[in-house]
Amino acid sequence: MGAGVGEQVLLSAGPRNVEDVVRLAVDYGLGVELLTFALPDILDGDWRKTVSDMQSLLSPVRGMITLHGPFFDMAPGSFDNRINALVMDRYRQALDIAQMLGAKIVVFHANFIASLKNEDYRTGWQKRNISFFKDVAEYAAARGVIAAVENMWEFDPDIICDVLAGVNHPNLRACLDVGHASLFSEVPVDTWLQTVEPWLVHTHLNNNDNILDVHRAFGDPAGVLNYNDILAKLRALPNPPSMTLEMDNTADMLASLPFLGIAEAVTTSAGEDRD
Repeated sequence: MGAGVGEQVLLSAGPRNVEDVVRLAVDYGLGVELLTFALPDILDGDWRKTVSDMQSLLSPVRGMITLHGPFFDMAPGSFDNRINALVMDRYRQALDIAQMLGAKIVVFHANFIASLKNEDYRTGWQKRNISFFKDVAEYAAARGVIAAVENMWEFDPDIICDVLAGVNHPNLRACLDVGHASLFSEVPVDTWLQTVEPWLVHTHLNNNDNILDVHRAFGDPAGVLNYNDILAKLRALPNPPSMTLEMDNTADMLASLPFLGIAEAVTTSAGEDRD
């Protein structure tokens, strides 16, 4: 069994393994999600040179290109307008870079403070983020990019979905991180999927031990997530999302490809390419 017609599968590439990930993506006809431009030292350095380098490196990739946007210390919808201005500047920079690279989606964390359980914080946070992400959506639309809000600490899918509904813009969608939903929430993954489905365009997929946010292979022996079931449900959606294997090393990515029906179909030809 091969990947479904039109199915977009990507591999996550960090600065330390981007060349290996691109090589694997080219071998298997997959896309690449770049973590490079999430990092402050890159964004504050000669980032235009880095964009040029990435354009050259990504040129043989046949699949979709996406970016993971900045997330370290980002607090969209902050009480502090100066913090909001900084976050907006970072997000716009990421969206500009996405346009330069031809990336279709930029993923941003919502970064809700999950330890604050009181309703006043939640409703205020959502109101401020509706305003904040309206501006993000419009900026993204002008660049032909979709901004996808990813769950991290959020313990309830409606925390993000209420913002998406309030903004109601085609360039602001959802990225479901299945590992985060399992690890940081008591809401079943199936409920997360059903709730975010109207806005869902992208997913981050990996397994964990339900203790730490480790990014392991789908079939990892210590993993608590059943990816045969999860992948079947994602593929059964009316508009299946793109899927990034957000794992820390290429060995785990390669070990996970058979779950998608990809590796068996191309192992022989890929092996010939490497000989």
